[in-house]
Amino acid sequence: MIVIDASVTLDAMMSADGLAGLAHLGLVSPPLMWSEATSALREATWRGLLSRESAIEGLRRLEQAPIEPRSPESLYREAWTVAEELGWAKTYDAEYVALARLLGSRLLTRDARLKRGAERLIEVIGPAEV
Repeated sequence: MIVIDASVTLDAMMSADGLAGLAHLGLVSPPLMWSEATSALREATWRGLLSRESAIEGLRRLEQAPIEPRSPESLYREAWTVAEELGWAKTYDAEYVALARLLGSRLLTRDARLKRGAERLIEVIGPAEV
């Protein structure tokens, strides 16, 4: 099992293969990931970086992605703790770290800032390391 964040999910949703090459890993994510990914697709469309049709296709792929939402009872408390430990003001990224920590799994991200901070607490990998 591996926790996947919105950065990797978005890249996959916009590629022809999607998450086909990663599905065997048992992908999980906090519920926040779907909101972040949807928001990023909408913002890219609004900014003119992505056509509406491409964004809607990405959204369709997101809805069908082989990612299981996970929200353990202690997720938000753990995210708060992670944010405190790492000196982060917000808990958004901390939710991914918290979920990985609670599940004893790795975090898959393309976000360099998230990786730098989180690797002090959990194992963090990028797409090339899968």
